[in-house]
Amino acid sequence: MDRDQAMALLRQYVKNENLIKHCLAVEAAMRSYARRFGGDPDLWGLAGLLHDFDWEIHPNAEQHPREGAPILRAAGVPEEVIYTILAHADYLNLERKSWMDKALPAVDELTGFIVAVALVRPSRSLRDVDVAAVKKKMKDKAFARAVRREDIINGAALLGVSLDEHIQTVIDAMREIAPELGLA
Repeated sequence: MDRDQAMALLRQYVKNENLIKHCLAVEAAMRSYARRFGGDPDLWGLAGLLHDFDWEIHPNAEQHPREGAPILRAAGVPEEVIYTILAHADYLNLERKSWMDKALPAVDELTGFIVAVALVRPSRSLRDVDVAAVKKKMKDKAFARAVRREDIINGAALLGVSLDEHIQTVIDAMREIAPELGLA
């Protein structure tokens, strides 16, 4: 499956533009970490792009992403990408064996948090988001309260990088696609 096919699949199942933007942000972060860990950016990008493709049809832990996996298989998504998508759901208790398996949950919550930080900036731009701003907002429990801070912290540890480095890596990746995210 190539990116165009993955994007068509995503758009087939996702109508909410904010969820599409989230998937694009996760894709960008995954591509960045693929380069860092010697992975295939296209393969890792597929995992990021498709990780929540079934959220609108399976919006609960009993179904997402488990019931989305057969759809991905039928569409020709590589099995290692499907496994990574399944492993990003903590409640499925799958071993995160590869760097790709570890990177997806590490970037998932962080991308959403960075978007939230950008949206409260006067410019509403990623260019005005830095590590200090993200860490300051992480301390404010009322800000973006649905985002689990421990997932962000644990994600950096899972990848063996400092929290500052993790945040910066994801900010940089998202800046590369800021116009697509509406955060230029």
